[in-house]
This record gives sequence, structure tokens and C-alpha cells, in this order.
Amino acid sequence: MSARGGVALPALGMGTWKMGEKRGQRQAEVAALQYGLDLGLGLIDTAEMYASGGAERIVGEAILGRRDEVYLVSKVLPNNASRKNTIKAAERSLKRLNCDHIDLYLLHWPSSYPLADTLEAFERLVEDGKIAHYGVSNYDAVEMADALATSGGEAICVNQILYNPAQRAIEDELLPWCSEQDIALMAYSPLDQGSILQDAVLEQIANDHGITTATLAVAWTLRFTNMVSIPKATAPAHIEAVAAAREVLLTDDDLTAIDHAFPPPNPGARLVVY
Repeated sequence: MSARGGVALPALGMGTWKMGEKRGQRQAEVAALQYGLDLGLGLIDTAEMYASGGAERIVGEAILGRRDEVYLVSKVLPNNASRKNTIKAAERSLKRLNCDHIDLYLLHWPSSYPLADTLEAFERLVEDGKIAHYGVSNYDAVEMADALATSGGEAICVNQILYNPAQRAIEDELLPWCSEQDIALMAYSPLDQGSILQDAVLEQIANDHGITTATLAVAWTLRFTNMVSIPKATAPAHIEAVAAAREVLLTDDDLTAIDHAFPPPNPGARLVVY
């Protein structure tokens, strides 16, 4: 898919939240990301916050020798988002990732530092070849409008947000606004941390398609042309289920049934941040 400024993004990738937290799981987490790359899940999303840099180290090991196969996304913490410290944070991330550039660098959520300072740092990182593009995460429609009106904001191409059948607040204002502005939305926790996978309606629809509920939930997020989905999976079967979402076409009846089970948001619904 493409976003503002002609930025090309894989529509489906892998998240790394909670990776790098347990030493005994390191080998399995590295292998999971490598298997996802084998299956064509070419986007990996991480952040300096995840396991205090531990997830970035996992990613760095997984992509060693395969950097050209990966669209790499990371994020700066808001408390590091001053003009000077944003650059330092990106450099630390690059060291942990063991590579020379990040494809997309995001502000993890709104910061107390002036956004203009953060964006100035992002522009400097682009000029220095350390990042290719930049965006934000967990911004609502009002915050996005303000961001685009800020110096440097015209280059914001992505907003990463929580989105799944049980968390649909973005559909009221944010999703249509971003679509109009040609800004991609990147859905994290599309499985709602697994809490929706035993829902009877989703199970029935999945059975009708001969797929798992995880595949169904991810496919549901991908029904919008400006949406990227980044589920986290470590077991090989779960990774395969995620990859299978690219082949699923949901019917109008499927979508209506999901709407009944998980009603769309009321106007003015507030975004939720994990």
C-alpha cells in the first residue's frame, strides 16, 4: 500500500511488543521473526520502550543478513522527544538494531515537548540518512490535524493506533480523516491480545472460511486500503495464521455479523492506548 508522499508500505507485518523481556525466549522470538520474513511478512515494528530496548535487540538479531527484506519501524519515547534527545534515541535504536537506517520512525504518543522540535529532529535524521520517513502513534483526529499544521508535519505519513473488532474508536473520525489526508493507519493489537479469539461469532465466520479466528481478525483490519496490520505472533502456527490473512476476502454478511457482535463506535468515542 502507499501513503502520503508516495511512501510504500507492506500491508501486513509483525509486532514485537513484549519481546525481549525473557532471556529464555530469545531464540524462539528471533526464529519467529525470521519465519515471518520467510512467509513474506516484510514489515517489523518495534520501539525503544519495548523491554527497554530488548525488543530492538531481538529484531537486530533476526534481520542480520536480511536487512533488505525488511521494512523496519521503530519509535521514540515521548520523554526522549526533545530536538537533541530524539536524535540520540534514534542512534541508540540503530545500534541495538545493528543497522544503519530505520525505514519509518514514530513518536510513540504525544509528548510534552513541542512537536515542532521533534519533527525538526526527524527531518535532521532524514537528512543524515538515519531514517527514511517519519510519523506518529496514538494520535486522535484533532491531534493529527494540529500535527500536520506544524512545521515539518506535512511529511507525517503514518499514525499507529490500537484497532481490532473490540476496539473501533478510530472509525468515527480518525480513520476517514487519515484516508482523506492519505495517511496510513497501522493497527497494533489486531487480536486484542487474544481476548477476541474465542468469540462465537468470529469462530463461526472463521469456520465458514476454513481459517482461524486469528486469521479472520487480521483480515478484518485489512479491509481498508490505508490500513497496515502488525499482529505479534511467536508460535509457527500463529505466524502462518497471520500470513494467511492476505488471502481472505470477507463478505458483506461477514462484516454485518461482526458489526452486530462488536458494534461500531458511538460518535465522539475516545481512542484507547495500550
